[in-house]
Amino acid sequence: MTELSESQDDPFIPHLAALAVVDDRGVVVGWNRRAQELLGHPETAVLGRPAFEILVDPGDLTAAKEAAASCRRAGGWSGMLNVRHRDGRLVEMGLRAHALSRGDRTREWFLAGALAADVLEWQRDRAVLHGLYRRCPIGLVVHGPDLRLLRVNRAIERFSGVPAARFRGLPTGCFLVPDDARTAVDRVRQVMETGRPMVYSEQFVRLEWDPGRERVAMVSSFPMEDASGRILGVAEMIEDITERHRAQRRLALLDQAGSRIGTTLDVAETARELAEVMVPHLADHASVDLLQPVTRGEEVTRALAGPMVRVGACSVGAQQAGPPHPQGERVEFAPDTPQARCLAEGRPALEPVLPPDWFSTEGRHGAHTPDLGVHSLIVVPLAARGLVLGVMTLWRSRRPDPFEADDLTLAQELASRAAVAIDNARRFTQHQQAAFTLQSSLLLRAVPDQSAVEVALRYLPASAAPGLGGDWFDVIPLSGARVALVVGDVVGRGIHAAATMGRLRTAVHTLASLDLEPDEVLSRLDDLVNLLAAEQEASGERPVGEQVVGATCLYAVYDPVAGRCSVARAGHPPPVVTAPDGEAAPLDLPAGPPLGLGGLPFETRDVELAEGSLLCLYTNGLIGERHIDADLGLTKLCTALTRPAEALERTCQAVVDSLVPTQPTDDVALLIARTRRLPPDDVASWRLPLEPASAARARALTSAKLSEWGLEHLAFTTELIVSELVTNVYRYASGPVTLRLIRERCLVCEVSDTSHTAPHLRRARTTDEGGRGLFLVAQMTERWGTRYTRDGKTVWTEQPLAGTLA
Repeated sequence: MTELSESQDDPFIPHLAALAVVDDRGVVVGWNRRAQELLGHPETAVLGRPAFEILVDPGDLTAAKEAAASCRRAGGWSGMLNVRHRDGRLVEMGLRAHALSRGDRTREWFLAGALAADVLEWQRDRAVLHGLYRRCPIGLVVHGPDLRLLRVNRAIERFSGVPAARFRGLPTGCFLVPDDARTAVDRVRQVMETGRPMVYSEQFVRLEWDPGRERVAMVSSFPMEDASGRILGVAEMIEDITERHRAQRRLALLDQAGSRIGTTLDVAETARELAEVMVPHLADHASVDLLQPVTRGEEVTRALAGPMVRVGACSVGAQQAGPPHPQGERVEFAPDTPQARCLAEGRPALEPVLPPDWFSTEGRHGAHTPDLGVHSLIVVPLAARGLVLGVMTLWRSRRPDPFEADDLTLAQELASRAAVAIDNARRFTQHQQAAFTLQSSLLLRAVPDQSAVEVALRYLPASAAPGLGGDWFDVIPLSGARVALVVGDVVGRGIHAAATMGRLRTAVHTLASLDLEPDEVLSRLDDLVNLLAAEQEASGERPVGEQVVGATCLYAVYDPVAGRCSVARAGHPPPVVTAPDGEAAPLDLPAGPPLGLGGLPFETRDVELAEGSLLCLYTNGLIGERHIDADLGLTKLCTALTRPAEALERTCQAVVDSLVPTQPTDDVALLIARTRRLPPDDVASWRLPLEPASAARARALTSAKLSEWGLEHLAFTTELIVSELVTNVYRYASGPVTLRLIRERCLVCEVSDTSHTAPHLRRARTTDEGGRGLFLVAQMTERWGTRYTRDGKTVWTEQPLAGTLA
């Protein structure tokens, strides 16, 4: 015999239990249909007969009598016994007996039995039910059809802090704040009405007496039905997943931060990204304040004293005021503020609960914290490579729960990642500034004084491409009131391209000083580019994407006396010429090979330009953007240049507005020149024969013209210069002599002949009778030199109009 549970409350389901009544003598006086179904004995066969005789096998008689004796002593019994079936086999059954007393004091015994397997199943179900209500860590709530609570288990008691007995009969959603209660009621009502379960729905839970603490619950709701399918209520399984939800939210925030912070190498943008990531996932308000040197890309020292700049700020809600001091403004923290301590010590600060008067305390205004019902604060240093770059401040005002230690850990992790990105951006800014300083020092800074053209310039660096470009332009005054206009583009990007650009620009200046023809200048530049490439090859310098392999260039010389422009190009886009009547078109020039190919010829073309014409020189970034066709860009350029009479700066800006996007992908160099003509009265030219008397004739002509121009104070020195130069032609050169005087910013004196022999400046000995002519010329002029043409050479001098040199 095996005893069942000692509890007398374990129910036998009536329609499944076999029932019998035995009198005090052991005779069967009651028998139900279920007993007949289980044991096969009809009612007529057992009523009035002893139970031991019919139902007990002789082998089990001793156990049956012991059970009967125990039942009489205790007034009841339960346990397992073998009962004999009508066909003789034994059926193991679970039995329960308890006494029945009649009014005449006759005692009978009520027996209830079921198959042992069914009893064990009922017992397991009872244990499961008992475990759900008393030991299960997951909450269980049973709602009635009237949306009132029938029963809750002890997990709900621990979750809510309310005894389970107090829930019985209360409405659904009791003890929750109104918003959370409505959500709970709507869910139960929906399951009740549809009969469909709702599984694994998350709900934020705040209790009425503790609204500042927000929990997250995982709720699964399902209907309870009877055998006919009628819904008797709704049961809910409720699991507290607050910590899991917070962990998932922190992981999601870390993942989001990894993809959003540091997307650009811009200090301010990285700081703004950090502030935006923090709100609203971790804080209601966030600000990022950096040391001022950091925002400028400068090095940071360990001395943390200095002004701060609010670089990033973000707050929840469009109508919610954010932290004071908008982005870009300077901020200063009082010494006793958490921010100041964080900067000084490099350690974070956590204020889980701020007193109500915290912001009104004297001296707190220096903390620049929003007085918006803020109740919790975190300040984290932005430290990278052992240096504190700034601080990040987080506040909570809308969210009722205070910051915790885990929030501080998360803020530190995000701040650490952002600090590295900010420092990388700072270093990039520093390098870029150094590179742009180098580039700007190599570019033309101001248009030199000259009378040949009016010039407008634009240089627009690429905003998206990495590194520096090699575009450049130049305006170089030449002898004879002429001017050289240059535009070039070095292939590649970076410091190497910028440095090569500087070397080429210097070379152009040197070659221009020799007064070479444009094609000869390009040939010399071609040699130089080949030399630079050979040097790089020999030194093994091969920076990826930066190695200079060539360049393009356009070189033009404009003569305001003749109104003629001589142009040659080396693989560069052709210039655009706008006539005074507004007709603009590209100049038809031989393209020429790019610089660096070596050995291929260049060709100069002379073009007559009327006074007031526009000559536009540019690099391919102006017309060769990726999103437009080069021919279309050239057409748009011609359209923008069809108003030559407008102010040149306005025309230059119109070209930029028409062709250059907001963020160009390539550097753009643009030079627009409006031609001028020297008045005929300012130029005098004479052709002299090659004879000794020509020097005296030259002096006389010069003296008369200077008197006409009102430059008598220059007559003595100019006559001496002219006499020496003409005499040199007579002695050492050939052909007729041409004397020309030009009055512009200075007085220009030119003597031309058909010889290519260069005059040399030498120091004569004291015993020499000659050889001092050019020495005297050099002493009496501001500049002098020789330029060569196809027909010979010209020796020229320049004197300031104010008077002779000291």
